[in-house]
Amino acid sequence: MAKRIRLALDWTPNTIHTGFYVAAAKGWYEDAGITVTFLSPEEDGYETSPAQKVAEGTADLAIAPSESIISFQTKLNPVPLMAIAAVLAKDASAIVTLQQSGIERPAQLDEKIYASYQARFEDAIVRQLIINDGGVGDFNIIYPERLGIWNTLLSGAADATWIFLPWEGLEARLRDVELNAFQLSDYGIPYGYSPVLLAHADYIQSDSKTLKAFLQATARGYQFAKNDPFEAARILLETAPQLASTDPNFVEQSQVYISQYYLDDNGHWGVMQIKIWEDFVNCLLKKNILQENSELPIDTLDIYQLFTNEFFES
Repeated sequence: MAKRIRLALDWTPNTIHTGFYVAAAKGWYEDAGITVTFLSPEEDGYETSPAQKVAEGTADLAIAPSESIISFQTKLNPVPLMAIAAVLAKDASAIVTLQQSGIERPAQLDEKIYASYQARFEDAIVRQLIINDGGVGDFNIIYPERLGIWNTLLSGAADATWIFLPWEGLEARLRDVELNAFQLSDYGIPYGYSPVLLAHADYIQSDSKTLKAFLQATARGYQFAKNDPFEAARILLETAPQLASTDPNFVEQSQVYISQYYLDDNGHWGVMQIKIWEDFVNCLLKKNILQENSELPIDTLDIYQLFTNEFFES
């Protein structure tokens, strides 16, 4: 009997997820004896985060930023979520403003409006970004509906928000909307992996053989998407019904754009560098972001329990 894996996506299917859809369409999960069910967040109106679904047991795996793992491990009742793969090897996100706004650097966001996803560490990270650029870090925060956040920037209801460059960034470019993009690493914040594939520690221990087979098939999917982005885009469009109304040309261009982020410098998908985790967590600690947003004493946090590369070790 095939093993079932319920995968909670972080967004409506898009090119971040292509490798999973390629692996499913090519039958590579089936060949490994695995049936994969994709849980798209619009099914519950984005009410429950992907990480929360894993914590509650309604999903086996989830796609989420590395901050989600840190957040769940520092709750009053901690949940041992762990990253088992990096979906993207490099940060493809940025805080952006409209070029026409005249906000050309993070320090100019003081007294401006930031549209937030209300993630646990998000607002503190944006505040630190402003401070690192010489600002005070005194800005106004609004919390629009998740799917409306991007439009708050385009409409002028917000001055800045956080986007993925190969999706919203590309959309802006195709609409001739010029953006100023501030990547965290350019302003002294060594950002972690976003997103990662995470699982509960108990699930990792209970069926490591299935997880390893799943990740091998998924890595194959991302390698395929890297090598043949146009065919990968076609597969994504054919197998993700949520994209039925999306311009195929946009998906193709997004696929070409994001393919540079899938694999690490050694051509591998999923493998995480210890230094990236250490640098990000230590930055959160140094700037008191972790201390101010945690429910437990920080000395209970073990960086090496946040992630594992065991499924990629030979």
